[in-house]
Amino acid sequence: MNKLTVSSSPHILSGDSTRSIMGSVLLALSPTLLAAAILYGLRAVLLCGVCVGASVLTEHIWCLAAKKPSSVWDLSAAVTGVILSFNLPASLPLWQAVVGSVFAIAVVKQLFGGLGCNFLNPALAARVMMNISFTGSMTAYSFPADAASTATPMAELGELGAKDFLPLLVGYHGGVMGETCALTLLLGGAYLVFKGVIKPHIPLAFIGSTLLFSWLFGSPNALLSIFAGGLMLGAIFMATDYVTSPYSDLGKIVYGLGAGLLTSLIRIYSNSSEGVSFALLIMNLVVPYINDFTRRRPFGEVSAR
Repeated sequence: MNKLTVSSSPHILSGDSTRSIMGSVLLALSPTLLAAAILYGLRAVLLCGVCVGASVLTEHIWCLAAKKPSSVWDLSAAVTGVILSFNLPASLPLWQAVVGSVFAIAVVKQLFGGLGCNFLNPALAARVMMNISFTGSMTAYSFPADAASTATPMAELGELGAKDFLPLLVGYHGGVMGETCALTLLLGGAYLVFKGVIKPHIPLAFIGSTLLFSWLFGSPNALLSIFAGGLMLGAIFMATDYVTSPYSDLGKIVYGLGAGLLTSLIRIYSNSSEGVSFALLIMNLVVPYINDFTRRRPFGEVSAR
């Protein structure tokens, strides 16, 4: 009798479930929602509620139409709604937020088979779709009540100095709801790492490589740029999506480095000052290849040669 049996994974049963993981993500996102409410008023909370409600309702209706059990209780649709709202200006018309939420769930997630089958991050894809479809509304950035309504930090990166570090850290500047307060995003990320929901490989590789490549490519204020333009939101809460990120630790590092390189290139050499969304969508598409090249051979596997 063989003392060692090679079998398919999973080999270790964890007490975690999709619902508990998504619940932890929602808890990690809550400080940033609170910061958005303080900075932009209750309109930010209303917009978030609309995105969550539309996302959950769309998923429930889809499941009813497909005659399968409703998956809204796993909280993944709610997470998509919150993250999508964080990618929108607080002043965005509510009907546009509904359109984006329906697109994220129906087209990007459920059309490809639901959670675990989508090859793009639903909130990211919806943001890009809305940037193209509702350019005026999506670029009408909200500003805190007492802040001067000037361009966003990424648009004026060359004019930033040491005095701008604190405003960037606490979110006292214009932008979409979830990209302004870097401090609460970092706190949420630290909580997810502590709980074991995510590993730090992707955020550290993404943020570190963006800093490195921005400096190498001659970006003004490369250090301050990592606190602006949605980098923290993308690196911590969107790049670490289980479905659209690599499996192995090496793959996660490669993924983060690639996202940082693309973000820097787009920010510096294109007409767009915001490269995070496009960089992550491109990296989503190459994740299967990263998985193939970085996967570890199972113990006991016999070579075909």
